Amino acid sequence: MTFLLWIGWFGFNGGSVGAISSKENADVVALTIMNTNTAGLSGAIVGWLLTYFRYKKFDITMILNGALGGLVAVTAGPDQYDIYTPILIGAIGGALVVWAVPLFDKLKMDDPVGALSVHLINGIWGTLAVGIFVSDVSILTQLKGIIVVGTIVFPISFITIFLINKIFVLRADDDEQLEGIDAIECGMEAYLEFKRTI
Repeated sequence: MTFLLWIGWFGFNGGSVGAISSKENADVVALTIMNTNTAGLSGAIVGWLLTYFRYKKFDITMILNGALGGLVAVTAGPDQYDIYTPILIGAIGGALVVWAVPLFDKLKMDDPVGALSVHLINGIWGTLAVGIFVSDVSILTQLKGIIVVGTIVFPISFITIFLINKIFVLRADDDEQLEGIDAIECGMEAYLEFKRTI
């Protein structure tokens, strides 16, 4: 799934440039795609190294989430950077994932796939990175944008999820989670190779 997202990011970020009707536009699209790729790659490498040094094991989920963290982090302005800056931005994104996943676990946040670490933390980092690395963009403007978006989105999301949860419970109970939602909802195992034996 991560590699499908990674490939899709080329179209998302490259397409965000808006046109390839001239050589200059095509060059910007190529730069955007290259910067997207290098940020994802550096995020994966840093996720791999930090996880290994921290736990003495290779954790494929952290490596893949490190890649996604790098991709998210560069998305705010991949066409605004030179070819080296996205390596740093993605590397910091990968490191933030390795730091944030255990933090959210410790806070007992229900985030089994690390989406908060990848998208929330690296969305904030990537937005700030534009203010840090792009000369004509103010970091204060970027920070103000983060605060405004958070102030609007968090309460609306919280109220919506709260109301939906009052109508029907969104979270599966512990027994359903152990058995697997795929078996309960669909009547079959989605991942037979992970079936536990008793």
